[in-house]
Amino acid sequence: MTQSILYGRQGLTPIEIAGVDEAGRGCLAGPVVAGACILPAEYDLPGLNDSKQLTAAKREVLYDLIREQAVAWAVGVAWAPEIDDINILQATFQAMGRAVRGMKVEPKFLQIDGNKTIPSHALHRDIPQEFVIKGDGKIPAISAASVMAKTFRDRLMVKLAKRYPGYGISKHMGYGTKAHMTAIQELGPCRQHRLTFRGVKPEEKMQVQASLF
Repeated sequence: MTQSILYGRQGLTPIEIAGVDEAGRGCLAGPVVAGACILPAEYDLPGLNDSKQLTAAKREVLYDLIREQAVAWAVGVAWAPEIDDINILQATFQAMGRAVRGMKVEPKFLQIDGNKTIPSHALHRDIPQEFVIKGDGKIPAISAASVMAKTFRDRLMVKLAKRYPGYGISKHMGYGTKAHMTAIQELGPCRQHRLTFRGVKPEEKMQVQASLF
């Protein structure tokens, strides 16, 4: 089924507006990945939705379809050391900025999933933008960016699981599951772990002073 979307945002057409979303922000291991996507006025992306609402198999199908049909798309990555260095929020902004800058067509307007816009220092340019809470389920271009980010990251994590065995990365994709937390305790963190995140960094032991009575 072909879908057609009309935008009234500042008189812009769909091919001038990019949706932006991220994947992996809450993980204990691996990068945070952002996707940016400009969809044409008409496209055929059956079932397009927030990536979290889709099965992995459906995301894989849409990933290829989006790359074929999008006016422009790109992904941006911020790795664990950068996350530890500047914090996850700033690293997410950097990944988003890299995704936007990586597109072959520069958008005239950005719609960002969540409750924050991208700072100009991360974009390296001034582009009008707005945030859209739960936009990955409302705005098709954001949904497409969500699918791009999630699928690209999952594929990357499967590859990293082979390089860093023992943590079950290809199963939990770096999220803080019980099995993942147990593996960290037994093996210690690897180079892909975010050392500043609770569950990875050692908990500070409270020093208890004996009371003198």
